[in-house]
Amino acid sequence: MGKTLLTQRRGKGKPRFRSPSHRFKGEIKYPPLAISRPVGGQVLEITHDPGRSSPIAKILLEDYSEIQIIAPEGLQIGMWIQIGGGKTGDVGCIRAVGDLAEGTEVYNIEVSPGDGGKLARSSGASASIVAHDRKQGLTQILMPSKKTILVNSRSRATIGRAAGGGRKEKPFVHAGQMFYNRRIKGKLWPVVCGRAKNSLDHPHGGGRHPHVGRPTTVSRDTPPGRKVGHIAARRTGLRKK
Repeated sequence: MGKTLLTQRRGKGKPRFRSPSHRFKGEIKYPPLAISRPVGGQVLEITHDPGRSSPIAKILLEDYSEIQIIAPEGLQIGMWIQIGGGKTGDVGCIRAVGDLAEGTEVYNIEVSPGDGGKLARSSGASASIVAHDRKQGLTQILMPSKKTILVNSRSRATIGRAAGGGRKEKPFVHAGQMFYNRRIKGKLWPVVCGRAKNSLDHPHGGGRHPHVGRPTTVSRDTPPGRKVGHIAARRTGLRKK
């Protein structure tokens, strides 16, 4: 009798696969849109958050409230940033994408106005403003994946590039380093392909010599953890003449 697949064990939500959110530094988002006038703030500290790849900055606003944002490259303790305002701004300032000039580099972009920022948040990530459609109130943005998207012109973003861009330049010399790096975020490592496993662990496993695996065809109604190989395929194998 076979074992449950890795995807099925992950879906049960046991502690091994859970993200340890109790160690994270809290929500990283912009203040609510209810603030109508431009608000300034000073950077109090820049810290590391175990739950993300880029550092975070704690900002003390003029009304003595504190927020946390993803720190841009070049931000230092004691610097001032501004939320809202005109069409220009220094690195770290938060503006509506519709107010920024074409070619401006931004990150932590809101999908809809007021959601706090959803896109381009990883270390070293940045997008660029491409064009504005003033009639429809939309802004065209080139994402880090080279895909172009349209967002509401009132959506906010931070000017600059997310800090920590050199993270991937340092190699993982030992396997244990990768293990603990993934474990921090609730990821299982290493991940082995199905045909390298035993037959009781995966439908593609069990070969006594190197092989490409069986072209398993599963029904579209199969539970998610069992969906491997060709899902609801019309046909498999070499086409006969």
